[in-house]
Amino acid sequence: MSEAPTTLPQAAVPATILVADDDRSIRTVLTQALGRSGYTVRSTGTAATLWRWVEDGEGDLVITDVVMPDESGLDMVPRIRRARPDLRVVVMSAQSTLLTAIRATQRGAFEYLPKPFDLKELLGVVARALAAPPAAAEPPSEDQAERLPLIGRSSAMQDIYRAIARLTTTDLTVMVTGESGTGKELVARALHEFGRRRAGPFVAVNMAAIPRELIESELFGHERGAFTGAHSRSQGRFEQASGGSLFLDEIGDMPPEAQTRLLRVLQEGEFTAVGGRAPVKVDVRIIAATHRDLRSAIREGRFREDLFYRLNVVPIRLPPLRERPEDVALLARHFLSRARAAGLAPKQLDPLALERLKAHRWPGNVRELENLMQRLAALYPQETIGEEVIAAELAEAAGFADPESFSQPASLSAAVERHLRQFLAASQDGLPGSGVYDRVIAEVERPLIRMILSATRGNQIRAAQILGLNRNTLRKKIRELEIPVVRGVA
Repeated sequence: MSEAPTTLPQAAVPATILVADDDRSIRTVLTQALGRSGYTVRSTGTAATLWRWVEDGEGDLVITDVVMPDESGLDMVPRIRRARPDLRVVVMSAQSTLLTAIRATQRGAFEYLPKPFDLKELLGVVARALAAPPAAAEPPSEDQAERLPLIGRSSAMQDIYRAIARLTTTDLTVMVTGESGTGKELVARALHEFGRRRAGPFVAVNMAAIPRELIESELFGHERGAFTGAHSRSQGRFEQASGGSLFLDEIGDMPPEAQTRLLRVLQEGEFTAVGGRAPVKVDVRIIAATHRDLRSAIREGRFREDLFYRLNVVPIRLPPLRERPEDVALLARHFLSRARAAGLAPKQLDPLALERLKAHRWPGNVRELENLMQRLAALYPQETIGEEVIAAELAEAAGFADPESFSQPASLSAAVERHLRQFLAASQDGLPGSGVYDRVIAEVERPLIRMILSATRGNQIRAAQILGLNRNTLRKKIRELEIPVVRGVA
């Protein structure tokens, strides 16, 4: 009796990755990295070649750049999805904006990766895409208008863009945390305006701005006669947001009794107006935000733990501006551009001014930076803003340029002495060149006069009084020291 032939298992066929990028160096890097990981790679610099491969049934995964010489990679994604719903597409782009991430997601891309990308992360995305089950073809969403509610190309902001892009296809409840001025409402608006509920209303309510006794009426409405002054029925914010999104800002300031009612709405999908009896069904997406540490509030008994978990389904943390200094220059130029569009004079920042902005701690975050750029555009006559102006404005904002603070310069003498010792130590033989007195006095006078003028908003009469100078003497020093002043202010 002969033995049955043994069937040897066939070796797994490596997946084929189609790479499209007009940058030869990018194609080379990807081909080498994917090849080392065991994949077969075909690369091209044109969208036309990529499309031909797709039509011919080649490839198990597509990695494409957005900017191609013959067609946008984003425009190709819906066509690929319609032709081959099982073929995943990963989109890369150096246009690292929120809108790019959202468009890639809404058009059906499996993932969006900003350039420059981390190869380890890309290989992880490739593995997940190849292992993902086939998806049904989806019609692409209509293009949104060019709106950039969030600005930044730092890695921290790229993570937020990608999270927002994924969440626009869901109605999940989102909790946005971050310091004041980081842009929490901008995230909420982006989730709404680019999401499935964009045709509905976006209603924002600040818990900290509503008197405690009125907060339930504000949220859930009231019936006529429910309390003194309730002369007619009034809709609450939940009803106003029906079919859309409700943004509950500063949720950490919500009083306990309102927390209980909010929890019931989230659990049951209905509420009863103040003074009412019939329950009202509600269909809204909840986006909450706070600058407080809610976990500490839970431990202290100021916030319900069950409500926290109902709201914290998907957390998004916005980093403070000091954690993403690489975005400061981009944000500053954006705000100056917006000021120009609003009719103010065009302004630009010199390199030293930008470095000074990056070094600032920004306790007020993006809002503080925006306010500063508006002041620069409105108050300063020069087109190019220098470092001295920025230093004076930031000092004033920090409270250092309060005119009264100059009356008692307790440690000024010691600080000047330390500076002069460093100055002399750097000089040859420990002796400065000629004219050192005038040079040192000018170095002290310039920031002093500049900061006093900034503190008085350019009022030279008031500045002269604080400095103890004749007004004509002050004007002469302003000219000699080339100190910028505000046009039209005495």
